[in-house]
Amino acid sequence: MEKGLEMAEKKDYYEILGVGKNASDEEIRAAYKKLVKMYHPDLHPNDPLAAEKFKEINEANEVLSDKQKRAAYDFEREHPGMGGPDGAGFGGFGGFGDIFDSIFQGFGGGASVQRDTRGEDIQVNMSLSFMDAAKGCRKEVTYTRNEPCKACSGTGAKNGTAFKTCAKCSGKGQVRFTQETIFGRTVRVGACPDCKGRGKIVTDKCPECKGKGFLRRDTTVTLDIPAGADTNSYIRRRGFGQASPDGWEPGDLIVVFRVEPHKLFSRKNMDLYVDLPIPYYTAALGGKVYVPTLDDAVEYTIPEGTQSGETFTIRHKGIKSKNGTGNLYLRVQVEVPAKLSREQREALKAVAAAQDVKQFDLSKKYADSMSALYGVEAYKK
Repeated sequence: MEKGLEMAEKKDYYEILGVGKNASDEEIRAAYKKLVKMYHPDLHPNDPLAAEKFKEINEANEVLSDKQKRAAYDFEREHPGMGGPDGAGFGGFGGFGDIFDSIFQGFGGGASVQRDTRGEDIQVNMSLSFMDAAKGCRKEVTYTRNEPCKACSGTGAKNGTAFKTCAKCSGKGQVRFTQETIFGRTVRVGACPDCKGRGKIVTDKCPECKGKGFLRRDTTVTLDIPAGADTNSYIRRRGFGQASPDGWEPGDLIVVFRVEPHKLFSRKNMDLYVDLPIPYYTAALGGKVYVPTLDDAVEYTIPEGTQSGETFTIRHKGIKSKNGTGNLYLRVQVEVPAKLSREQREALKAVAAAQDVKQFDLSKKYADSMSALYGVEAYKK
């Protein structure tokens, strides 16, 4: 992420905190505290999305909770790239040059300091089997990228040293542009046209990369994927993205996972769910069944009188991760045979007779409901 004014242009800090642009200091503080509690890393361990959100919240608060930074931010949002007239005092600012300086200082440097233009990130999608994602695995990913040239350390200069400091910007990479308008004198800061923001000019190009600072190559990275990876979770490998065009740090490699479905299991976070078919006589009488888990089959006792659709829990038989172990949930499905032998039929009739069950008997509650719906006394028992 680039620092400074470009960051202010790309992000709506009011939207991040969920407040209006006229929000009071107290409203901003309250919104910030609420979001911090929701996205604090301690509550979302190993969740990179929550970590990024937390960072974004703090970034927004840093600007909006400071009157001078907020005034500069608001001005730039309303007048993108325009600059401001001298004397337009925003809490002590003397003009757009001062506003720009203040924004940059708020993010770790002055406007005269060359910005660190990291290389772009690369996103790669990877499919994982259900079991690999649940239990963890090691995978390799191969992709093509602009790899920093080792011969010149990504500078584009022969031996990494054949360059000189840019005379126009004195190595800062940026210069100020002043323009007289009807509003007064405006000042903006931009990349130096001579060195294109690099702060240095190559005097002898690297023969390996022809001065580009990078080579187009295939890269293979080995990933240790932890147990519990899920669809849309990802791993970030720092420095394995595109080379920086200015010889700075490369971007990152982001590998996003898509977990394939399983024939038996479904999951929600670290919990597993399995549909367990059992014979009707086991549901009625109770009995022991074998239940599949990620590692093996375990014995489980079905209680007498179990109904189809009931759910039972086996604790700590879900997915094991370094943050804990989920549970296994059994959803019972009672199987009724489509056909019965003569002996089975007679046996069931005997059971029905023993319980005084008639074929068309209805419970009183159900019969009353049917009678009220249709007005037919014949439905009554």
